[in-house]
Amino acid sequence: MIMDMAHDELVKILREHGINPTVQRLELARLMFGKKVHATAEDLFHQVNREEVHVSKATVYNTLGAFAEHGLIREVIIDPTRTVYDSNMEPHHHFYNMETGELLDIESDEMTVKGLPPLPSGTEMAGVEVIVKLRPAHGGQRQSSM
Repeated sequence: MIMDMAHDELVKILREHGINPTVQRLELARLMFGKKVHATAEDLFHQVNREEVHVSKATVYNTLGAFAEHGLIREVIIDPTRTVYDSNMEPHHHFYNMETGELLDIESDEMTVKGLPPLPSGTEMAGVEVIVKLRPAHGGQRQSSM
């Protein structure tokens, strides 16, 4: 269960962001806030349901969506079938290990993005996020396609 001081802080954070602090939302906030976390909705669904509170899969997805919409976490869309929720709201990029599914932060000062194309008319840039996809090296040699 959530400790009293942490509980009060979580309630305050959710209310400040216009989110009603239900028991289920507080449990998900406890798992996501206060430390750097990369987790899928499935990961969080299994994690939160090991505890005393039962949270439906729909509630997990809806709550994570609300947290992202209100700027508490970010959605990192790896591909159309995999979204990871990231509690680190500082500007940064990611390494994504395609074999293990692990997502690692790349600090924004460790990488520079240059030469962006002109933006479409009527739009403004909200940010740039780069995902560097990794796979195991094959002994340092590329195999010939011939």
